[in-house]
Amino acid sequence: MRNVLYVTKALADETRLRALCALNGRELCVCQLIELLDLAPSTVSKHMSILRQAGLVEGRKSGRWMYYRLPEAGETTEGCFQALCWALGQASASKQAQADLGRLKAIVCEGPAGEPAGGLNRNQEDEKQ
Repeated sequence: MRNVLYVTKALADETRLRALCALNGRELCVCQLIELLDLAPSTVSKHMSILRQAGLVEGRKSGRWMYYRLPEAGETTEGCFQALCWALGQASASKQAQADLGRLKAIVCEGPAGEPAGGLNRNQEDEKQ
């Protein structure tokens, strides 16, 4: 029951849904999410912590940067993965998600200082490992 509550709580916030839509198909540095969401670093970190606790995002640290991506099937519970797919399907078509994707293109081109622009997409991540 606790897992269901973590997932529903995580999905019940517009900012967290925006972050999930931004992560769809790509890995982003927390600094890129901060810029996209236009929130304080501590606020974005709290949102990402809630998403991570629910199993809706995966995180990795690289140097001083924290990167997030969506889990693939098998990396989280089946119910969590289904809820994530449903939420992305519903939220991705929103005007806010479309506006965020437009802004994200410029943000990803900049990249965090000292790191490749845009983090890694899933194919690049697989090649790196």
